[in-house]
Amino acid sequence: MAGLSAMEKKLAEFKCNTNEAIQLKLVRFPEDLEDDSTTFNPEYSHQVFGDDEVAFGYKGLKILLYYNAGNLSTLFRIEYTSKVNENFDCVEADDVESKIRKIIPPGFCTSTDDFVSLLEKEVNFKPFGTLLHTYSVHNEEAGEDITYQIYQADMTCPGFREYHERLQTFLMWFIETASFIDVDDERWNYFLVFEKYNKDGATLFATVGYMTVYNYYVYPDKTRPRVSQMLILPPFQGEGHGAQLFETVHRYYMSSPTVLDITAEDPSENYVKLRDFVLVKLCQDLPCFSPEKLMQGFSQEMVTEAQQKLKINKQHTRRVYEILRLRATDMGDPEQSRGYRLDVKKRLIGPYKNQHTACNSELELCFFPDISGIVLIVYPIHQLQGGTAHSCCYGGSFIKVS
Repeated sequence: MAGLSAMEKKLAEFKCNTNEAIQLKLVRFPEDLEDDSTTFNPEYSHQVFGDDEVAFGYKGLKILLYYNAGNLSTLFRIEYTSKVNENFDCVEADDVESKIRKIIPPGFCTSTDDFVSLLEKEVNFKPFGTLLHTYSVHNEEAGEDITYQIYQADMTCPGFREYHERLQTFLMWFIETASFIDVDDERWNYFLVFEKYNKDGATLFATVGYMTVYNYYVYPDKTRPRVSQMLILPPFQGEGHGAQLFETVHRYYMSSPTVLDITAEDPSENYVKLRDFVLVKLCQDLPCFSPEKLMQGFSQEMVTEAQQKLKINKQHTRRVYEILRLRATDMGDPEQSRGYRLDVKKRLIGPYKNQHTACNSELELCFFPDISGIVLIVYPIHQLQGGTAHSCCYGGSFIKVS
């Protein structure tokens, strides 16, 4: 056992965390290649290297994936200080190269010199598709405003298919359940964010992020765009580009009379927060969301106006209403504060009241005061006579459900 333990310890030295081993760069200048401050790492690598996110067989493993900032021409190279060899019986190193090759398209560079030579061609790269929106963000470090542009593109744009194949590889590193889409389906729309920057007196473009949207058919003559993927690349995160992209895409579909509403596929918590922010910004100027009407409660007028003017569905409209009403409510006023809490709890209790009605006398609803308002306890009658109940927490109220 002592020998086995020693062997295990020896082999453990050849395990590398792939989230740390993978090094990503968006390169604008040759000197960026040696600048560690331009390097960023994945959040996830389990879809390529398994749930443990480990590559076995190497010490000091580095998986270099460098991209030209504009057209995303790629340098792929593997470096390590040592590798398991014949001294270890029946042990082989993971084939890291083949795993990476499965997600990056062919045509990448393996030589730094070849990659640097492609940087000179970046001046010829131009964004794909139709310009939808231009905005600027002040850069404190540079002391100037940086200009950004958002474009709508599709697979008919020359060169876009190949560019998208390179762009989508980032999804595997930053979206936990990412998958590549079927680009041959014409119902996909693509929205791209680019930064304009100067290099040797010329104007160049750097890729910032993108969104894909699928246009679902709704009987008889409508469509329901559904956001599938959205990613702002790490060097640009925290600068407001996500909100700019979301609002631009939303306004793009708002102008179409055939769009019913706009949804998202399995949205993350961060995406929901972003959506709330943008939809509140859009809705706050509608007459039906005036402070006076907000204090009167959620209304069908809000649902209708938000859907017709902004393509927002009822569920999202309700979220916007509660956020805006909270802003309009003086929480220091006991009456206003109580009115807001009861309004929210009315929504939370609604599904259980409906369930109670459907079950007739099989369920008994009991309400008890607590420090936050009311508690809804739902018991089948036979459990009220001596059984037990399971419990869960939802929306700030404590709910016991049989």
